[in-house]
Amino acid sequence: MKEIINTNKAPGAIGPYSQAVKAGNTLYISGQVPVNPATSKVVEGGIVEQTEQVMQNISAILEEAGYSFSDVVKSTCLLSDMSSFAAMNEVYGKYYPENQPARAAFAVKELPLSVLVEIETIAVK
Repeated sequence: MKEIINTNKAPGAIGPYSQAVKAGNTLYISGQVPVNPATSKVVEGGIVEQTEQVMQNISAILEEAGYSFSDVVKSTCLLSDMSSFAAMNEVYGKYYPENQPARAAFAVKELPLSVLVEIETIAVK
């Protein structure tokens, strides 16, 4: 059975997709971009500020679904430029101090809203 997860503590979908979908014990969180849900705007600053906002958005969706970062098993990080990898990694690492999930990181030509980072997440209970 599929359950759609939505929270106003994370930015709404900007297309025909859900913030997250829970199927059985698995939660699939759509790629999150650094949009502040209170303003619906991309946060100001660079990769550090943008990654922090992305992680806060992921946290809000996890919480809404009854999950936490300790339940995350896989992340996919999309970057506008691999030169941002180290700074993104430092912020990301604060959320996974132990039992880190599997992860892939890619540089892509362009991301929605011209942001610097987008992260999708899978969690399992």
